[in-house]
Amino acid sequence: LDLLNNAQVRVMLGPEDSMPTNFIIQPGNKSQVPILSFSATSPSLTSIRSPYFFRGALNDSSQVGAITAIIKAFGWREAVPIYVDNQYGEAMIPSLTDALHAIDTRVPYRSVISPLATDDQIEKELYKLFTMQTRVFIVHKLPSLGSRIFEKANEIGLMNKGCVWIMTDGMTNLLRTLEPSVIDSMQGVIDVRPYENPSLFDAELNIIGLLAYDATRALAEAVEKAGITSFGFDKINVSSNATDLEAFGISQNGPKLLQALSSTRFKGLTGDYIFVDGQLQSSAFEIINVNNGARGVGFWTPEKGLTQKLKLRIGVPVKKGFSDFVNVTIDPKTQEQTSVTGYCIDVFKAVIPELPYAPDGSSSGSYNDLIYQVFLGEFDAVVGDITIVFNRSNYVGFTLPYTESGKRNAWVFLQPLTWDLWVTSGCFFIFIGFVVWVFEHRINDDFRGPAKHQVGTSFWFSFSTMVFSQRERVISNLARFVVIVWCFVVLILTQSYTASLTSLLTVQQLQPTITDGSFVLGILKQLGFDERKLVVYNSPEDCHELFQKGSANGGIAAALDEIPYMKLLIGQHCSKYTMIEPKFKTAGFGFVFPLHSPLVHDVSKAILNVTEGDKMKEIEDAWFKKHSSCPDASTVVSSRSLGLNSFWGLFLIAGIAAILALIIFLAVFVHQHRNVLRNSESSLLDLSAHTFKDKCGIQVHGMGATEASPDSRYPASPSSYSQHADSHFLFYEEQGTPRTEYGNSNHNPKSQAQAPRGIVSAVELTSAGQEMARSPHVVRENN
Repeated sequence: LDLLNNAQVRVMLGPEDSMPTNFIIQPGNKSQVPILSFSATSPSLTSIRSPYFFRGALNDSSQVGAITAIIKAFGWREAVPIYVDNQYGEAMIPSLTDALHAIDTRVPYRSVISPLATDDQIEKELYKLFTMQTRVFIVHKLPSLGSRIFEKANEIGLMNKGCVWIMTDGMTNLLRTLEPSVIDSMQGVIDVRPYENPSLFDAELNIIGLLAYDATRALAEAVEKAGITSFGFDKINVSSNATDLEAFGISQNGPKLLQALSSTRFKGLTGDYIFVDGQLQSSAFEIINVNNGARGVGFWTPEKGLTQKLKLRIGVPVKKGFSDFVNVTIDPKTQEQTSVTGYCIDVFKAVIPELPYAPDGSSSGSYNDLIYQVFLGEFDAVVGDITIVFNRSNYVGFTLPYTESGKRNAWVFLQPLTWDLWVTSGCFFIFIGFVVWVFEHRINDDFRGPAKHQVGTSFWFSFSTMVFSQRERVISNLARFVVIVWCFVVLILTQSYTASLTSLLTVQQLQPTITDGSFVLGILKQLGFDERKLVVYNSPEDCHELFQKGSANGGIAAALDEIPYMKLLIGQHCSKYTMIEPKFKTAGFGFVFPLHSPLVHDVSKAILNVTEGDKMKEIEDAWFKKHSSCPDASTVVSSRSLGLNSFWGLFLIAGIAAILALIIFLAVFVHQHRNVLRNSESSLLDLSAHTFKDKCGIQVHGMGATEASPDSRYPASPSSYSQHADSHFLFYEEQGTPRTEYGNSNHNPKSQAQAPRGIVSAVELTSAGQEMARSPHVVRENN
């Protein structure tokens, strides 16, 4: 009142709250002083018909449509509003409940909390909600009270899974000012707020500050449009007993300012700034999900409702010469219609089914300049052959790469040999181990024992030949023959592998420093390279011509560029050039979005789906198949891998030698035991028994030798003896000649007399464990 009566202000900006605004509207109307409020959001102000009141803030009821659209989309049938007990909280509830009833959503309870409520009172009210079946809550409060409610709700378990919290813009607009502990308690909350201008995503002001800026601009433009150069008030005649409310003068320029403000239109920081009947029109609301910060998940507009479709402003880089990646053409007739094609564009179209971009054909400078425009908000994204590097990631967000990443291979030690050679080598190691075991396990203690020990020893012996560290003795001549041939194969194979791996690692040391052609020139200058020796090429054809000239004739000796460009060059000229793997590689090509944009995550997931399917292969064939006639054009030439075709002769020799030895062994075995094989009723202990001379010149036969041997680390192989039910051991004479027994003769003479020729009398043992304790039975040959 003092401003109107004494200071005689010509226009008022404010106040900040709905309650004082409601009071000063009538005095301002009487004085014809325009009042522009940028923070009075109460719906009750709409009912006050005053042409001189302009609301430069969104009506709280304008977000009701966005809230009910979310509830309708998920099919929730009940919701409980939680609001503060004052004019700010109560003003929006009638329109909210009406909108909920319109979509068949019931409001079983209204939770009203005083702005002066204590923590105990808040907790009591929340426990009341906890006992109800409804789990959808709509919070309409300012941060001072709302933050306490969310912290208490988190403590009692109302923020767990199954509960839905929707928050109006009263708290969302001030989300940045909340304490981290409050943000942690609000994880999963759905927020509704006016959509901010995307070019100001890093603005330090919140939405209220941006609205204040736009309101100030609107007043300044209105004064300029009205052409007002002087201000004055017309005094009215009032009695001496009149109150201050009756003593107001009338502004001389009020009607002009009223008309100018009503027609004000401009693109403000908060969007289109337009007054309709004194009310700022809402353009769109953004749906926010609180998840370690605010993350946009959708939009709501009065015209289209709830949607996740975004109209993006896409920047496309233009690089002459490499049209297979990105090609921008202009219709020569209209000189306006722009067509953008290429491999990168097709990948983006496959990721986003509809590409809503409209490039104007203007140049944006270098690749870094184009990326910086995304940082400034001039573009929503950049699609093209943009390389993912660290310094760029400080300003923008990159999706997952859709081209070769170029990272070092941790499995480089497998590259010297092809997969078929690895498999063949492994199979032969197992086969040779089996062959040696066949020859040795009956006559060599190192290959005897339990089954696990025999298998382990056989494989260990075979694989240890790679480093010639086998410790097991080889007795059989056939086994020695096989091992000699196999060691020769292993020697050649290991030497070839070592040479190939050395060549591979040596080639990798011949590496350029930087590979990205879009910024390599500047970095090479920073590293101190002579600029006179650096040549820039614009196409694969230019690069080929420079190579043909040679460095001595103004050409080049090496080209530094990214792997996709190099593959294209090699694909066109086949075996004329070799591509080596660089030391410092980039992450490949990716799409560019603003930092922390939710599109980065969504587009990256879509890229994974495209690259894992057949669509990416179709796109590559469409653009690069014409260059794929070269046999190795699609691979990085660093060092040739050794294949099976280089060693199949060696494996053939080793295989024939092993099979031939097995055949000889089988033939000798059959020949030596032909009599036994004919007599199927013969009681046979060990068909492969051999005789050896002991230290005393006594010939120990088969099982007897094992019993007499002091080396009893392992029991005899099962094929070396046979234990009968009566615990008798039978010794078979190889030559069938009479034998003389030595040792104890605790046996039945009748049994000895009845024993057939060629079979020595059995010795009965009280237990198998006493076998070694008794004097061994040996057989001496007749001289």
